Amino acid sequence: MIRISEIEIGGPRPVIIAGPCAVESRDIVFRTAESAKKTAEKRGFRLIFKSSYKKANRLSGKSFATIGMHEALRILDEVRTVFELPIITDVHEVVEVRGAAEVADVLQIPAYLCRQTELVIAAAKTGKPVNIKKGQFMAASDMGEIAKKAVMAGNENVMLTERGTFFGYHDLVVDFRSLIILKELGYPVIFDSTHSLQLPSSADGTSGGQPQYIIPFAKAAVAVGVDGLFLEIHPDPPSALCDAKSMLRLDLFDEYLEAVDRILSAEG
Repeated sequence: MIRISEIEIGGPRPVIIAGPCAVESRDIVFRTAESAKKTAEKRGFRLIFKSSYKKANRLSGKSFATIGMHEALRILDEVRTVFELPIITDVHEVVEVRGAAEVADVLQIPAYLCRQTELVIAAAKTGKPVNIKKGQFMAASDMGEIAKKAVMAGNENVMLTERGTFFGYHDLVVDFRSLIILKELGYPVIFDSTHSLQLPSSADGTSGGQPQYIIPFAKAAVAVGVDGLFLEIHPDPPSALCDAKSMLRLDLFDEYLEAVDRILSAEG
């Protein structure tokens, strides 16, 4: 079990990790955080707010990356204070880790970078919990070796996130056996219910998505028995600067949590 502020990951109810893909502006981030917190509290879920200060893994050099690392982290720090929410954000290079750790309660290793040993070790050495996303090219059973890198660096607060596996060049598939395999490795398991439904690198240079399946996949993951659910939410996904085609509309977040809660209640 991992404790982040007053949140326990690995307890009877899954934690929710949610927020916009990237820090586009203070307005978008604050609107999302305020609404998401109210909705999560209403449904009895604990929320960790997610947004990236930079999106480094982009297909096109013309794609949005950041409003500036320092400005984005400043906004996330403000969210943390104003809304009293723990923050999770991606780190992409060793040089970024210290600055991100000054703001974030959890550091996240992006899926494409999960095998970057120095990055995993640097994140682990901050002492902050580390969420490592399973690469789309990785077998679930191999993630144990990745997690051990953090543990060997002195940090046992490691989470593993399933976010789909490449199924050809422009599609992903979720093998729900992976959730069980990851759990058997001995770490809390998170299911990424939005990135799992991406359609990677489409012809126009952006990723597509199938958001109509976000809620059914989340329900399936909860039925399998995950410790948390990850999703990206946005007030107006079509206008978002990244992951526009795979994020859940903010006004559907309540429906999402209600559906998840029904599965939990049925199991109880």
